[in-house]
Amino acid sequence: MSAPLLVEEHADRVVLRLNRPEVRNAIDLAMVGALHEACAALEAAPRVALLIGSGGTFAAGADIAQLRERRRDDALAGINSGIFDRIHRLPMPVVALVDGYALGGGAELAYACDFRIGTPATRIGNPEPGLGILAAAGAAWRLKELVGEPLAKEVLLAGRVLDAEEALAVRLLNDVAEADDLEAAGHRLVDRITAQAPLAVRLTKSVLDAPRDAHPLVDDIAQAVLFETQDKTDRMTAFLDRRKEKP
Repeated sequence: MSAPLLVEEHADRVVLRLNRPEVRNAIDLAMVGALHEACAALEAAPRVALLIGSGGTFAAGADIAQLRERRRDDALAGINSGIFDRIHRLPMPVVALVDGYALGGGAELAYACDFRIGTPATRIGNPEPGLGILAAAGAAWRLKELVGEPLAKEVLLAGRVLDAEEALAVRLLNDVAEADDLEAAGHRLVDRITAQAPLAVRLTKSVLDAPRDAHPLVDDIAQAVLFETQDKTDRMTAFLDRRKEKP
């Protein structure tokens, strides 16, 4: 049986490929376990991650056959919400490459990422109430933060599915690329991220995610750490040298 998640290691990034194309990358317990392993590696050695589905679909949802058998204790265990929250809290940014369907748990996985790039075929939504459940792995609060309450209620309460154009208009998608250029578009974005100072990116992500009451103290502490780095000195020196060289 093939692995539910393929991991491609690079020096400054990792590509995580959901690998259950026969069921449109439905998220089952094996995939959740593999994602936890990938997160542990990214926590130990922080790098930017690209998350993509195989077979022309990002993830059509959680595995319905498994969901049908889950009961109260399974819900309280937070199987999907736990892994999506862990992905959101990774030290470095995560880019979701969303081709085709991102529905239910697949949409919630995309919402948990820092960036989302789609294709013209992208469709994003949360049909959970039609199956007698709710979107309990982040959509019920994260989607409102991403697109605002009125649109979030259309998606969550009335079953609206957003196409690529609609998702781009509300910035749920940061960009749209043709399917054959999607992965390259993701790498281009990662190139822009990795051109920044790695620790500055990492601490900026942490500061962005901090609660309002933590500011401005958390900003000052993060800046204090960065002020002491050699990377800051080298980059500012290079900037000043380039300015001197200009006529």
